[in-house]
Parts: sequence; structure tokens; C-alpha cells
Amino acid sequence: MYIVGGRILTMAGREIPEGILQIRNGKIAQVGARGEVKLQPEEGEQVVIAKNSLIMPGIIEAHCHMGIMEEKKSTEGDDCNETVDPLTPALRAIDGINPMDAAFDDAVRAGITAAMIGPGSSNVVGGQFAMVKTKGRRIDDLILKSPAAMKVAFGENPKVNYSGQNKSPVTRMAIAAMLRRELWESREYLRQKQEAAEKGEYFAPDFEKECYLPVLRGDIPLKAHVHRVDDIFTAIRIAKEFGIKMTMDHCSEGHLVAEELAKEGFPAIVGPDLTSRNKIEVQNMSFKTAGVLNRAGVMVAITTDHPVSQIQTLPLCAGLAVKAGLPMEEGFRAITIYPAKICGVADRIGSLEVGKDADIAIFDGNPMEIFTRTLYTIINGEIVYCNVPRE
Repeated sequence: MYIVGGRILTMAGREIPEGILQIRNGKIAQVGARGEVKLQPEEGEQVVIAKNSLIMPGIIEAHCHMGIMEEKKSTEGDDCNETVDPLTPALRAIDGINPMDAAFDDAVRAGITAAMIGPGSSNVVGGQFAMVKTKGRRIDDLILKSPAAMKVAFGENPKVNYSGQNKSPVTRMAIAAMLRRELWESREYLRQKQEAAEKGEYFAPDFEKECYLPVLRGDIPLKAHVHRVDDIFTAIRIAKEFGIKMTMDHCSEGHLVAEELAKEGFPAIVGPDLTSRNKIEVQNMSFKTAGVLNRAGVMVAITTDHPVSQIQTLPLCAGLAVKAGLPMEEGFRAITIYPAKICGVADRIGSLEVGKDADIAIFDGNPMEIFTRTLYTIINGEIVYCNVPRE
């Protein structure tokens, strides 16, 4: 397949006013200006004419519950939180995601080609997130990375969930202590496992402790649900204690301490801001947060936290962040290459570079503007959505 004409935003440091992009076997084979890429289609090969269009990497949602908290299906379709145990590291998102949820089609129509999906924030440790493509019927065929992160939550949600059950945690101190204990015991478990391997001795695996090993080894981050400043710094404190990676998800008060957060070096996944301030801990929520953090030097991705805000509003949320001060080019990065980097899949998606997955969105304008239409959504080199008017 060739995509010809149009303005190409590669998200790899180059913008091509009128370019050509070639796809072979689901991967990007060539991308460049006319003259750099020769248009030599084989017999029967598709050529997409994208004149006067914007061609960019498929949009990426860095944090949501699409397919695991299904729309219009009440309890029967809600598999987001196992609300009877505050520590559930062994839960895997891929066992609860339903790709037949209507939100997947909404995502595709908005040019969203990948999403980080996982458990909610009712538990101190919620389980394992997965990074998946947005088109297909079998979750196993959609996986980019699983596990991709371990969900942990601070603040209001675990407190509210367990305060009515007469069990811990009911305070922020207990949340931190429980997570600390889990990581401490898992680190000791890892030490014993390595020691047994060195001695050639049998080591009985622990089903739940095994789930923390990718975190302790630095393969995946803790995905920390944090809104308030105090919760943000508690999460950072624990991550530094154990020398592990972490993402600051929501980070609603991040703009109040942006310079401090920039010094710490953890990325932020900001949002959902297109919703009401329905909890105490989100009273300082604002679309300006992304821009303030970005200018301070924090890598920022934008999230809808679907279904808190609908998945198809992701590019509009980025636009509202731009309106509130995030630079336009950073708005594009916040829904493409930055979430790819934050979610650990930048070797596959997030930019239009040779060898990467051919996940591409083509628009008739800037997708951050409300009247812009998605013309094509392409995943793994296949057109999965087309909205081009017939002449």
C-alpha cells in the first residue's frame, strides 16, 4: 500500500509537507518526500490519495478501561475492580477485556489505534495492564505488550471502597504501608529465587509474588493512580525506595508542584479533564495541568480514562490542553510518541518510521479541532476505517 500526498507528521523530528508513505507486510517500508520515495505500486496494490490531508501516527490512549468496563452493560459488563481484596496483583487485564465493546469501534473512528487498558483504582494493587491494538475480535491477537504495567492506587478510591468493609485500608498511611510491604516481600522473594537458581535448588513459585518481578526488574512500571499532591509524592517516595519505574496517572494537582515533579523524572499521564469535579481529590483538576508540566520538563501524555470521558474525545482533550497552554506540537506528541514511550512500546508504534507497525491515522484537518473528520484509520497496514466521501 502507498499513501500519497498530504502533510505527514512523523513524530520523529520531521514534518513532510507533501509526502509518500509505503507499507509492506504491516510495517512502514518507506516514508519521505516526493523524490525520496518512488511511487512504484505493484499490480493490484492499493494507493491511497491523501491530498490536503494530515497523515500521522495512530493516536494512543495511555490509560483507560475500554472493554473491561463496558458501556450500557451494568454489572454484567463491569470487570474493572475486584472490590473484595485490596491486593490483587495477579489480575490480568487481558482476561477481562471484551474487544466487542462498542468503545473499540468509537476509538477506531477517532483514529485511535492502540490503548493501555487495565483494572480500576479501588484496590491498593489492582493488577496488570495490557497495551493492545483497537481492532479485532480476539484479545490475544491485539496484544502489543502484556503485562505492560502494574496498577496501584493512592488516595480516595481505596479509602472509600474499604472503609465500608471494616478492613484496611481506610487511611492513606495504610495504603502506603500495604504497597510497601508487597514490594518488600516481593524483593525478598526475588532474592531467594535468584539464590536458589545459583545453587541449582528447587524453588517453589508464589503465584502472586511472581507478578511483581517485572516491576522489580525494571521491565514495566508501577502505574500509580494519583490525583492530590500528597499522594503524588507518596507514590514517588515508594518508587524511589525500591528503585523502580513509575508513571503518575491523572496527576490532577501536578501543575501545583511541576518543578518538583520535573526533578524527579517520572512521566505523567494527565486526565481525565473532560469530566466533572465529582471527588474531593480532583477539585484542582484543570486542562492547564498538561502544559504546566510539559513546560517544566515532565513527559506528558493525555488520557480520557474511558469511560470517565469517552475514548473518542481523546484528540479533543489534547486540543483543550493546547488551548490551556500546551504547545501545539506537544499536543500531538502527547497522544502519539509520548504515550508510546511511557507505555514501553515506542519500538513498535507512536511515530512514522521505517520498520515500525503501520498504524496510521489520516484526517481532513487537525484532529484536536472539533470539526475535523477521520478519513482513514490503518492498523498493521490494513484499512480498518474509511470515511472518504464518494465523488
